[in-house]
Parts: sequence; C-alpha cells; structure tokens
Amino acid sequence: MECKFSIRDFYKGKNILVTGGCGFMGKVLIEKLLYTIPDIGRVYLLMRPKRGKTVEQRLEHMLSSQMFNRLKRDQKRAVQKIILIQGDVLTDDLGISSEDMKTLSEDVSVVFHLAATLRMEATLKDSVAMNTVGTQRALSVARRLKKLVMFVHVSTAFCYPDYDVLEEKFHDPPADPHDVIRLCEWLDDKQVSLLTPSLLGKHPNTYTYTKRLAESMVHDAYPDMPCVIARPSIVCPAYIDPMPGWVDSLNGPVGLLLGAGKGVIRTMLCDASIYAQVIPVDVAINAMIALAMIEATKKKSKNIPVYNLNAGHLKPTTWGEVLNYAKEIRWKYPMSWPLWYPDGGITTNYVLHETKRILFHLVPAYLIDFLLLIAGQKRLMVRIQGIISNGLILLQYFTTREWHFPCPNFDAIHTILSEEEDQIYQTYKEDFDIESYLYKAVETGRVVCFKDDLSKMHIYKMYLYFLYVLDLLVTIVFWCFVLSLLVGWCEPLRALLALGEPVLRYLPFLGDAIRT
Repeated sequence: MECKFSIRDFYKGKNILVTGGCGFMGKVLIEKLLYTIPDIGRVYLLMRPKRGKTVEQRLEHMLSSQMFNRLKRDQKRAVQKIILIQGDVLTDDLGISSEDMKTLSEDVSVVFHLAATLRMEATLKDSVAMNTVGTQRALSVARRLKKLVMFVHVSTAFCYPDYDVLEEKFHDPPADPHDVIRLCEWLDDKQVSLLTPSLLGKHPNTYTYTKRLAESMVHDAYPDMPCVIARPSIVCPAYIDPMPGWVDSLNGPVGLLLGAGKGVIRTMLCDASIYAQVIPVDVAINAMIALAMIEATKKKSKNIPVYNLNAGHLKPTTWGEVLNYAKEIRWKYPMSWPLWYPDGGITTNYVLHETKRILFHLVPAYLIDFLLLIAGQKRLMVRIQGIISNGLILLQYFTTREWHFPCPNFDAIHTILSEEEDQIYQTYKEDFDIESYLYKAVETGRVVCFKDDLSKMHIYKMYLYFLYVLDLLVTIVFWCFVLSLLVGWCEPLRALLALGEPVLRYLPFLGDAIRT
C-alpha cells in the first residue's frame, strides 16, 4: 500500500493532551512522541498533586527516571514542551481550571486517554468513578477542543470475556453505563457490594467490566467526535524503546518472574499449554501513535474503529515455554539474596496449587514473621504473601483460559508506514527473540525495582547454589518425615522399606521408623 501520510508529518506542530501520563504506558508515550517527533507541538500532561507532592515535583521526579535519559541527552529542549495541566479525572471537567480549559480548547488536536485504575480488586464504585465516569469526563472535555482530530481511548483486550473470539469491533455492554453510574451514586458502598456479582456477570473483576462500560461511552460519542479504541492485551516491558526491557513496577508477568526469582512465588494456577497474549509496552505505544494518524487522515468509517494491540500471535509462546526460559535465566543470572531457592512451578490442579501455597507461601511467611517478632522487628511476610495471593487469584482467570484476539487492523499498521517509520514505530516483528527479551526484562526489572548490583553476580550464584543444597536437604528431611508417618500406619510399606534398612537407617525420622 502506498504511504500517503507519515506519522511525523501528521504530528508536526500539533499539540497533544495526555491523561494518565504518569503511568507505565503514559510515560513511554510521552517519551516516544518527544524523542521521535522533534517538530511536535506542546504535550499537555494532566496531573494531580499526590502524596504531598505538587504536580511540579511529580513531573520532576518522573523526568529523573532513566527512561528519559536519551531524551534529555539527544533532545534537550524537548522536555520543555511538556506543559502541566493540574487536574483530576475524578472531578468534573477533569478538574481543569477555566484558564487552562480555554488554552486547551484553542490548542489541542489529539487526545490520548490512558487514565484508569488497573486495580482489578477495586470496588465497583471506585472502578466506575475512575474508568467509566473518568472517560465520560474526558469525552466532555474533548468536545470543547476546536482543533480535535482524534480521541484515542485506551481500553483492554479482555473487556469481552463472554465472547470466544474477541474481534476488533464494538459489542453492546451488559448494562447501560449511565444506569450503573447512577446506581453507584445513589447506593452506599455496602449496597453496591451486594449487587456487584450480579452486575459483573461473566466479568472476572470490576476492571474489565468498567472498561467495557467506558467503551460504550466512546462508541456513543462516535461519529460526532473522531474517536478510536485501542485494546492492548497484557502489557509487558519494553522491547526496544526507551531502553530494552524497561519496566518500572511489579505489575504483570514480569512481577511474577521477579517474585519467583526472589523465591516468594513458588506456585501459580496457570495452563502451561495456553499461549501468552502479551504486547511489549513500546510496541503498544507505537501502534497508538500510528493509529491516531491513520484514523485521522482516512475517510471516517460507519462503525467506530477498534484496534486489538497484541503480539502473542506474531511469535506464539506458551506460558510453559515462558517459565522454562525464566528458569534458564534464573540459573545464568540469579537474583540477589532470594528468600528461598527459586524453584516454583505452574499447575492447573487447584488442590495441588493450594497445598503448595500453604506449604511454600504461608508456612514460611508465618515462620519468618515469628522470628521477626522475637527479634523485635516489624512483621511483614504474611502481609506480603496476602498481597501475592490476591494478585495470583486475579491473574489466574487470564492464565487458565485460551484467548483469541484477531488483529487485522493492528497487523496492517506496518504496511501503511514507510520503511523508515516502520523501523521507528515497530509494530510487526516475526523474528522476535523471546529469550533475549525476557532476559532484558528481568535484568532491567531487578535493577529498577530491587536495586540489584549486577557486578556481584558471582556472589549471587554462590548463594543460589547454597540455597539449592539447602532446599534439597529440607526436601529429603520432609519426605523422610512423611514416610516415617506412613510406615507407622502401613506394615507392608515398613516391610518393603526394611529391605533397604542398611542404607535407610541413616536417614532422619525414616531410619528410626523402620527399625521400630
């Protein structure tokens, strides 16, 4: 297909408004726009004061991240294009002052609405307020923008769990979003909590439900307002930009890998044969930047355009293969001071998973907290394991089901771009090296999240070997204890093991049980 428009030409001189710009995807979006499009106009960033910090302090802290290093090095003046707009999606008009609103209405051409709560365990009231009403308010502000050419709404690929195939099209919500909003306004927290299960239906959590309601809001605004819906699958660390493996939190699969590497996650309900439906954050951002240009410059379609942003079909990889790669990385590049030998696994057997969770998560947590109590220190492991358990419960819905995301619109993006821009804004890469990608993701994650010193890798390896031997000894003692109990109850088993008495007599518990 002949390329009639380019991304950089499209954004040249245009001013952008970003909500949710302090989040994982938002930061990568801002960095990518400023770094690759020197002629872009201003980037207005909606931000609220938080935890005693002003918006200026929060921006300064955000820009101090190493993900902005190349921008500050190569495009020194680009940072000055970030214009703070103090506001909050939880308040009317996004909390924007009348003066700022006037500026935005005259300047902004493209809106990227990323603001959302990703807490899948959040109450329905909180999720509706942030994800659904927040989108309603963003649309209300966008209607006032005189130069608006595109409103990009970031949803999730998992917002239609009642469909076997999640195509790039809109489906009616299970309830009128305005009715749900009024319900949350009129009823108290307890009443809404009682109604939540019946409202959610097949939705596993309030996040996917309220994201679906938000899509309905955007759908209703189209075609009077130029809109497009972007649905990323599970967003993972960066593949290339702003730096390979970039991640700044423990959310998502990389958090599980790092937690497993630390020895605190040793079991998870997950089907090893299911393909992982994921997308690197920079690939998702490249697609969002491109699709805004594509939809703004082509003839408006009858139905609202939808893009499933997913790379799982480009290099099909099962969760089992991901685990195997992670175990190889664990041996080659062990993490610093794991709590125990990192030998976790995945299973689809609920009973086995719960047994392992009690033995390898809860029992050690209570033991460590007991030792901390004796030492007069603050107890924390039981609380941490509680958080981990809740997180695993929420994730298991997505890791024990097969998902199908046809992506014709997403797959076509690279055919519309020039060769040069296809390299700058990569969305389609069939020669994806999963092992190298996971290594960079774990390496960056451990440095950013745990402050690991990679120069001490030889010490970490020795400690890992020590934990391996210790884990082996503890496992032997445990099974000797279990067998000793069985021997006392089962005479045939005792007689069978007695044949090996010359050797087994030296084993703890079991030796005495056989002789007795």
